[in-house]
Amino acid sequence: MIATLPMYDRPEAREITDNFWALIRENLAGAPETLSRDGFHWLDPDLLLSQTCSLPFRTGLQDDVSIVATPVHKLDCPAGTYFTAIIARADDPRQAFDDFADARLAVNSPVSQSGWAAVDDVARINGVNFSSLLLTGSHQASARAVAGGEADLCGLDAVSWSMIRRWDDFADDLRVLLHSPPTPSLPYITAYGNDPQPLQDALVQAVHALSDEERDILSLIDITYVPAEEYTALPIPPAPQFQNVAG
Repeated sequence: MIATLPMYDRPEAREITDNFWALIRENLAGAPETLSRDGFHWLDPDLLLSQTCSLPFRTGLQDDVSIVATPVHKLDCPAGTYFTAIIARADDPRQAFDDFADARLAVNSPVSQSGWAAVDDVARINGVNFSSLLLTGSHQASARAVAGGEADLCGLDAVSWSMIRRWDDFADDLRVLLHSPPTPSLPYITAYGNDPQPLQDALVQAVHALSDEERDILSLIDITYVPAEEYTALPIPPAPQFQNVAG
């Protein structure tokens, strides 16, 4: 059996993530002792537990995995949802999203809800076209690209943004331009055919067993359930066309 918790597994939070898994596995017979960190393993038939972004779930995973649960984050939005923070440089004189027509957008992944789909949705609503897309590989790298002037904007999921503000000095050079509408939070998943209920129960007990500091760092306060239909109802954006890749 395989378990991964890859979505917020920054080095600074690794000890907390490992403790979270230890608390989860206490209530799961036969669960692996340690987390796998050699890939996402989303399509592995031996997957016991992982977490995925909602865009890959609705574009390629929904027939092969089951949703176990949805995190409730310490965010100003309904339980079981999160939002994207669209980020600009603090010293950029442009104030409204409309001012960023023809801006350079840093994107962590073409299958990222917050890094691509949410920003594309806001751009379409506001009639904004980007002049170029920079593929960065991570939310942290996207934020660094904006801070360093390689890009003008990026979309960061709210939990990643809270971690960047906590640990990265370049966060002082950034500001939130706007927040996207909330969408369902990144779901916990298991291979299709596994019973999600014991996993959901183990997650609930583990979250409540974390210390206040650990919950604060993970921005994680509870566990709920959002059905698959609420994820698949979200629009699927066009595939981004990248002009360059961050070095």
